[in-house]
Amino acid sequence: MVRRRLLLLLKPFDVYPSSESLLHTTTTTSSSSSSSNRHKVLRYLYNRTLAHKNAINFCQNVLKKKSVEWKAVFRSDLSKPIHDVDLVITVGGDGTLLQASHLIDDSLPVLGVNSDPTQPKEVEELSEEFDATRSTGHLCAATSSNFEQVLDSILENRSEPSELSRMAITVNSKLIPTYALNDILLAHPCPATVSRFSFRIKKDGEPSSLLHFRSSGLRVSTAAGSTAAMHSAGGLTMPILSKELQYLVREPISPGSSSHLMHGFVNSYEAMDISWFCREGRLFIDGSHVFHSIQLGDTIELSSRAPLLKVYLSPDLLSRSE
Repeated sequence: MVRRRLLLLLKPFDVYPSSESLLHTTTTTSSSSSSSNRHKVLRYLYNRTLAHKNAINFCQNVLKKKSVEWKAVFRSDLSKPIHDVDLVITVGGDGTLLQASHLIDDSLPVLGVNSDPTQPKEVEELSEEFDATRSTGHLCAATSSNFEQVLDSILENRSEPSELSRMAITVNSKLIPTYALNDILLAHPCPATVSRFSFRIKKDGEPSSLLHFRSSGLRVSTAAGSTAAMHSAGGLTMPILSKELQYLVREPISPGSSSHLMHGFVNSYEAMDISWFCREGRLFIDGSHVFHSIQLGDTIELSSRAPLLKVYLSPDLLSRSE
């Protein structure tokens, strides 16, 4: 029997404060309430480091018991497309899964493990001091508490991955090799600068009327990304398996008669054509880490004609999307 090959892709530890920084704060803080609160925040962040470390160790110990071949790699050490494995397991949160998706084609499934899920009681207890929300794991089907159970169902072929839509992006008719799983943000590099752009929706090669906007940018999301920044900005939550895209003009200046056209959807058989009219701009893909620089006169096309991504999702998420 062929042993399955698994890649454990880990969120790095450098996003958390080190024990040395916590010790330094302990020895230098005064008795003021602000210093005490800062120490409490750092202690909370350090405890998150321990939670992430414990989750990694737990997942590795589970894999050691299974009849599989596996290796662990930090996401910061991986930059080339992932091949020669049968399953990618990300340990972190949605951000780790999003970064992994940029290196995965439509043949390789991925399972997300939320290594540090939010503790509602903790959030409530600390609500008067700071935001104690932990890792977001909307796309993660597992945590440490059920990882082995979820993994067994996959290895025993009792679970099937869902196929999530991604966004294809072309700039001046050239395809960008990174597909967006969550969303893109088109904006000026300086958030205080006005973005000038026009767009139209193209169906079967026939374009709609051209719409012109001055605003703080344009956000376009997939169904998977509709619960993230799009939802926070006033967009609608879409069924997770939808193939549509959703767009929203951010903070428009005097939209006038175009106000009802600032928010809408792009069907799977349509495309969105955008023209950029600022000296410089950036196209951010799934957050701030990956972006493509654009300039005056560039044209961008967005569509859902991208390879699907196979993701194991939680039954709860799937049931809420029906």
